Amino acid sequence: MLGFAVLSVVVDSLVKRYGKTPAVHGVSFEAVPGKLTTLLGPSGSGKTTVLRCIAGLESPDAGAVRIDDTEVTYTAPQQRGIGMVFQSYALFRHMTVRENIAFGLAVRKVSPADQTARVDELLTLLGLGELAHRLPPQLSGGQRQRVAFARALAPRPRVLLLDEPFSALDARVRQELRDWTRRMHDELHVTSILVTHDQEEAMELSARVVVMNQGKIEQIGSPTEVYDHPATPFVASFVGAANVVERAGAGPGGASQKEYVRPHEVRLSRQTPTQQDADGNDLADPGADPLSSARVERIVRLGGSAKLTVRTADGQSMVVSLTSRELEELALAEGDRVTIDLRSTKIFVEDYSI
Repeated sequence: MLGFAVLSVVVDSLVKRYGKTPAVHGVSFEAVPGKLTTLLGPSGSGKTTVLRCIAGLESPDAGAVRIDDTEVTYTAPQQRGIGMVFQSYALFRHMTVRENIAFGLAVRKVSPADQTARVDELLTLLGLGELAHRLPPQLSGGQRQRVAFARALAPRPRVLLLDEPFSALDARVRQELRDWTRRMHDELHVTSILVTHDQEEAMELSARVVVMNQGKIEQIGSPTEVYDHPATPFVASFVGAANVVERAGAGPGGASQKEYVRPHEVRLSRQTPTQQDADGNDLADPGADPLSSARVERIVRLGGSAKLTVRTADGQSMVVSLTSRELEELALAEGDRVTIDLRSTKIFVEDYSI
């Protein structure tokens, strides 16, 4: 049996500086035992630095890392019981698939018989049996990454760390490998931490998402919580597509506000002729919301869906997602005037959300 223990990983008030530059500042979170937790953020957000501190490849300037209630902040990497999968695969080109998977076991002086049994088990689990005697250059990108997973899992690590493991693959293979990873993880239940900048990847694979920006945590929650209830303007704009609509504050000195609305939460309807003059321009209405009226600038059909770009009466551009059926029912064309209804908006006023 594969035999993975279900352990916790806790990062507590982690700080890491490079010179005077803080790469990570006060990061705290707990990885879900037996599940996959994702550190999600743009390049430079500090997520890889946190992962390297967990792995022992970097030493933090402050804070602590605990695995199963044991502090390992300054423990040597090889003593932490961690398996790591990198973006670059990091396979030995002169070794076969079988030899690559067995490498960590040989270093740990596992008996040849136990090495063979363990490698056979992983070759079957990961669907690599027919590739056992091939060299890495003879494999596709997706196959190489599966071998990298098998090599990381061979020593039965206490924790599995994944550093952008799919980013070097093309879109189709990336999706296939994400599906495979989800199925594998459902079977193994090894506590895992994934680093990625890909929002879809995080949404598909994670039990918990830790959104990072500029070395700090913006929000921690389930994929649904982070997507549907963003805590900050950064999360609203980074996790999934969102239109940012600006409104002037009410009254003298009123604070301006921004509304974040997903493209699929924008409803459109055709403007009737009575709402336009003879030249097709909007009729002036001093009390009308300038965001309620817009002109369709572009329509892009994407299979069963369509993406529209519309420009409101006050000049703001918005993206709207419709199904192909909705687009056909509206019979819209570029240049048409539409009425807009915004649903499920998230409002941020200065640094506060309501």
